Amino acid sequence: MADMVHTSDVLIIGAGPSGIFAAYELVTKQPGIRVTILEKGRSIERRVCPKRKDGVCRHCNPCSITTGFSGAGAFSDGKLSLSPDVGGNLPEILGRDEAASLMHDSDQIYLSFGADTKVYGEGKEKEIREIRKRAVRANLQLVECPIRHLGTEEGYKIYAKMQHFLEEHGVELVFNTAVVDFDIANGQFRGCMCDNGERYEAPETVVAVGREGADWLSHMCVDHGIESVPGQVDVGVRVEVRDEVLEQLNRDLYEAKFIYYTPTFDDKVRTFCTNPSGEVSTEYYDGGLAVVNGHAYKSESLKTHNTNFALLVSKQFTRPFHEPIEYGKHIAQLSNMLSDGKILVQTYGDLKRGRRTNARRLQRNPLRPTLKDAEPGDLALVIPHRILVDLVEMIEALDIVQPGIASDETLLYGIEVKFYSNKVLVDKHFRTNIKGLRAVGDGASVTRGLQQASANGLSVARSILAGD
Repeated sequence: MADMVHTSDVLIIGAGPSGIFAAYELVTKQPGIRVTILEKGRSIERRVCPKRKDGVCRHCNPCSITTGFSGAGAFSDGKLSLSPDVGGNLPEILGRDEAASLMHDSDQIYLSFGADTKVYGEGKEKEIREIRKRAVRANLQLVECPIRHLGTEEGYKIYAKMQHFLEEHGVELVFNTAVVDFDIANGQFRGCMCDNGERYEAPETVVAVGREGADWLSHMCVDHGIESVPGQVDVGVRVEVRDEVLEQLNRDLYEAKFIYYTPTFDDKVRTFCTNPSGEVSTEYYDGGLAVVNGHAYKSESLKTHNTNFALLVSKQFTRPFHEPIEYGKHIAQLSNMLSDGKILVQTYGDLKRGRRTNARRLQRNPLRPTLKDAEPGDLALVIPHRILVDLVEMIEALDIVQPGIASDETLLYGIEVKFYSNKVLVDKHFRTNIKGLRAVGDGASVTRGLQQASANGLSVARSILAGD
């Protein structure tokens, strides 16, 4: 029995972009509405990562990089993809025009809180045409998508303003509080129980837990009969090269998005999250699982001389297998096992020659790693053969577009995994099969990025306000 019951008009589980924008829309369109957000992490001003100061991970629980107000967005590179063709499934659910309109609205909100007005990938038709020609020669698909870059430190400031806005407009923000279970009876959502022994109830509950909560949400679906289907998992590496290698792509596109279907296995590989003059970073999930990521700053004083980006192989599993998240975790755990809980790094030259990168070879490698505590090792001992072949074939194809990517000095960090929940089945108002429960954002496999997640928040709030 819960010690205390809290009630509101709308309950939001998760304070990532979907949850933030849903709350924003609710309180601006219907002043006085009682909105509560439950967040397992900390408020944004308390999201401090010790490793960013002294390079030593304290294994904070919960991790301030992946949890807290704004979710992983607070410490990400903060790129807003302005095309509905990138970042999720909103066009499939709502239609492309409606998805584009919502993304425009969410973009305007970001601008109102101080986002940079510059958009990369616009007004560069001649340059992009040349890049596209090289991509065609390499059998790569160039996905053209305008990008608005917040930057890690500026994104943090923008989300801090949003948190203060919600607080000033009466949103109850409950931090350091994890939902541990749902109360569902006869197909009706009745409330949720938290780790502090308290219970929260509302006529409308929106689950917006993000990628960090994807595994938890998958278990909630199984335990409570919330309809879902197996989702995908993206497994790969983070590539680091000199800025000079990607100078044109960084200048004209900021984030060049390529898709490749590999010649050997016909698997889909994509580039993701490019960080010009950025840093490779580590993020931790529940249980201390270390996976690689990357970010970049707006301030010139914080920039490096390297660019990093992810190469991800998308794996969509079929029956009887139904645990894609566990599959991705298993690969990451293998990497952690070999590196004593750190991120593995290997030069591309060593990978091609079938040998482990050791400390001596890494020290003499002309390209210096920006992740200082990465452990030199052998990614071939971790990554399944099929995925490794996919990644090598993608790197060689990218080298046709931008010579130098397949250089011996190029650094590969592993493992990068993007966890997506089993895909929660929702209608166009994001209602699940459980009355009173809606699911949005990356954790529900509806979206895969900041901008669509933010737009998803606006959409679910509008449905609630309209009584849909």
